[in-house]
Amino acid sequence: MRALNIITLLLVIIGGLNWLLVGIADFDLVAALFGGREATLATLVYVLVGLSALWQLIPFTRALSAGETSAEAHIGHR
Repeated sequence: MRALNIITLLLVIIGGLNWLLVGIADFDLVAALFGGREATLATLVYVLVGLSALWQLIPFTRALSAGETSAEAHIGHR
């Protein structure tokens, strides 16, 4: 579970940085790297980032309800 949380958090960060670039420079890095917005690989990255954001709602809601320390202990952080 910890590996999945790290991977999904990394993808959410990548997505956030991509949106930062879109906002300040009108540059979509994911599209540039993977062949345009309509490319299958770019679409896959967008979907994985979105699913990762949904997955990250789980530790977020745990942190809200149990306190940050308890939520992290529950998912196996040390």
